[in-house]
Amino acid sequence: ILYGFFLIQKTYPYFCQKNIMGFFSGKHIIGILGGGQLGKMLLNTTHQWDIKTKVLDPNAEAPARIGCNHFVQGDLMDYQTVIDFGKEVDILTIEIENVNPDALATLEQQGVKVYPQARVLKVIQNKCHQKQFYQKNKIPTAPFQLFNSKEDLKDAVVRGLISFPFVWKSESMGYDGYGVKIVRTNQNLEEVNEGACMAEELVDIDKELGIIVCRSPKGETCCYPCVEMEFHPEANQVEYVLSPARISKEVAKMAEEIALEVSKAFRHVGLLAVELFLTKEGEIWVNEVAPRPHNSGHYSIEASYTSQFEQHIRALLDLPLGNTANKVAGVMVNLVGKEGHKGPVHYKNIEHILAIEGVNPHIYGKKETRPFRKMGHITIVNKELSVARKIAEDVKETIEVITK
Repeated sequence: ILYGFFLIQKTYPYFCQKNIMGFFSGKHIIGILGGGQLGKMLLNTTHQWDIKTKVLDPNAEAPARIGCNHFVQGDLMDYQTVIDFGKEVDILTIEIENVNPDALATLEQQGVKVYPQARVLKVIQNKCHQKQFYQKNKIPTAPFQLFNSKEDLKDAVVRGLISFPFVWKSESMGYDGYGVKIVRTNQNLEEVNEGACMAEELVDIDKELGIIVCRSPKGETCCYPCVEMEFHPEANQVEYVLSPARISKEVAKMAEEIALEVSKAFRHVGLLAVELFLTKEGEIWVNEVAPRPHNSGHYSIEASYTSQFEQHIRALLDLPLGNTANKVAGVMVNLVGKEGHKGPVHYKNIEHILAIEGVNPHIYGKKETRPFRKMGHITIVNKELSVARKIAEDVKETIEVITK
């Protein structure tokens, strides 16, 4: 038995290398479900390493279309479309959660490597199931109650089982501020969508934090430094991401330990972005997670030794994971459509911000802007976080995403 164990240990690198060789300047293909900006940025690494890619997206003008080897237009939620796409690739991953999980499960049974796994995605797609998962695995999270419908929630309010204010969250299809609303009055309650939902206790938050964990098929795990997220008060979108977060070493360590607990519980492969609340009392609670590259990790392209996008590709191929440390402090600014503007996009004053040292714009390639639509991001790097944060504010006040 011992001899067999040592033989496996000795020959594993050979088998691993033999398998990966088909990706580097080879015929093996990584398939990506979703062709948005996250898919587009994943392709930077596959270009660098000469790895063939295939992308599926419903939008004929998806940002990732220009960077992949083969593009397919199709519905990500359609079972047969995902099956037909997935059976032609060797590894299948996602850049958006809203894909058909049953198709992914079938593809896994047929031998396609699917990361994140279908079982992981099924839990995460449903915010109510996600909260129950934390509760079951004793992961700290805000107190909540689940409801089958809006009417059930309204009835609970009338009966005094739920008190204002609270956070309403839709069971599914919530992202970038959609499907989430602070309910302070009966009028607010009337405005929320129909369907299954949860009422979550409104947490007295000191800071919103994030940690990206990466896990490979063989179980190697690494964490990026804890980041701090500042949100737009109206759009409920991340406005700034600061790396590293302005917190004590003790708090950062506690946040990392909790993020690793979440990763261990899910047993995912690839990236897992863990969003956290730091309460006024100093507790850390998990808000929600995303099993893919995430807005909170965009700073890593310029500020880290290994970007989150390269790290995800490393994990998919079961390669050694890269160094997650920061080379320099980084602040990311989301570039979103200005209120009152809808139509062909124009980036006003972009030439002015490009004159500032340490400023790195990323334009996603979306041709049409609308209020608060994510059109790009800008990373500012500097040896001093406070300086980078000040430049980020100047940049945000200078550039405008408007219509032509």
